[in-house]
Amino acid sequence: MSAITSITAQNTYQVTKIIDIEPDMIVEQIRVCVEDIGVDAIKTGMLHKKEIIEAVSDEISSLKKPIVVDPVMIAKSGARLLEEDSIEALKRKLLPIATVITPNAREAEVLTGITVKDLASQRKAAKKLADLGARAVVVKGGHIANNVVTDVLYVDDEYFEFSSDKLSDKTTHGTGCVFASAITAELAKSSPIKNAVLVAKKFVSDAIRYGLELGRGVGPVNPTWSVYRNSSLLIVMINLKKVIEELEKLEGAGKLSPESMINIGEAIPNAQSRLDIVAIPGRITKIGDRLKATSCPCPGGSRHIANAILELMSIDPRIRAAMNIIYSEELINLAKKLGMKVSSYDRSEEPEDIKKKEGMTIRWGIRKAYESAGEITDIIYHRGDWGKEPMILITGRDSIEVVEKFKKLLKEYLRIIEI
Repeated sequence: MSAITSITAQNTYQVTKIIDIEPDMIVEQIRVCVEDIGVDAIKTGMLHKKEIIEAVSDEISSLKKPIVVDPVMIAKSGARLLEEDSIEALKRKLLPIATVITPNAREAEVLTGITVKDLASQRKAAKKLADLGARAVVVKGGHIANNVVTDVLYVDDEYFEFSSDKLSDKTTHGTGCVFASAITAELAKSSPIKNAVLVAKKFVSDAIRYGLELGRGVGPVNPTWSVYRNSSLLIVMINLKKVIEELEKLEGAGKLSPESMINIGEAIPNAQSRLDIVAIPGRITKIGDRLKATSCPCPGGSRHIANAILELMSIDPRIRAAMNIIYSEELINLAKKLGMKVSSYDRSEEPEDIKKKEGMTIRWGIRKAYESAGEITDIIYHRGDWGKEPMILITGRDSIEVVEKFKKLLKEYLRIIEI
């Protein structure tokens, strides 16, 4: 539930106008929601002026629920979202009733007078803010120049540090709000403060990583990513289950299995790691002339196919599936005859430093094939190397498209060998 405190006219690079809601209307919004639905935790964001801070503080303090205060002061565009004379009201009225306060480095400096530039000063500022009444303080490290972002939590006379790699600043619009909101959601579920901050840290990192590069300024974070990822994984798993059932019914499909067996994988949109790619753990084995999956499709089910798909997607994000099969000149010629586009790479040209890196060979090979063909083709193959089996890789937009290409190849191949 939301109680609107101000209306802003803004885009990704500027805030052009702010209109404040009357304090009694803000209080009424809070009152009617709580009266009807109830509340488990509260988070405050932009409270533009002193009168709003005072009214909100008085109303929410009586609710006796966890309160997370995001002391919003300046927008990503640089616009001031807290009036100068409101800072003392925030310190006097809101901080003493806060369960957690989540200032960034600049906000912590304004509230404490301490220059926040490193871990030591983050700790010092956190302690000083706690002395003003907040039970717990998280001084965020995103505004401190460093390759690693460390947030410092001070709670119950203890310090905790949560570190993560610095992410792109292209999609950080709304970071503070999402972080504080995630903490609030966890507190509403009765999570301990330390756990709530840890979950929120991971949640906001993903929201930034999968943010939306929109507009001419700083694009928004994507707090719906985890829901989107899980639903996308389910769709991909359903696709894989369907195509596995189809492959297992195909007469003669085992004839296209290499010695190292077959695997097929499909990635969710915007996949970043092997855990975003569904494949078959243990691969698809050959039983007579048929194929049989050794296990059910699951995220992270393959290393080699996943590496191939990640490289394919880095070149063309639309290509999200691949399947390996046996190599033969007949199959390559059949693919061309069927109108499939074909490219290849020579594993004997693989640099030594690439060979030494686990999982890099196939990524290097796909990149070479792409550079040669100028596009991602339906078929990418190599003729092997010392101790390395030659292989064909079928690519496609999803696993269903990949299996359709496999079926066409299989049909023509079986016709030829029967003749």
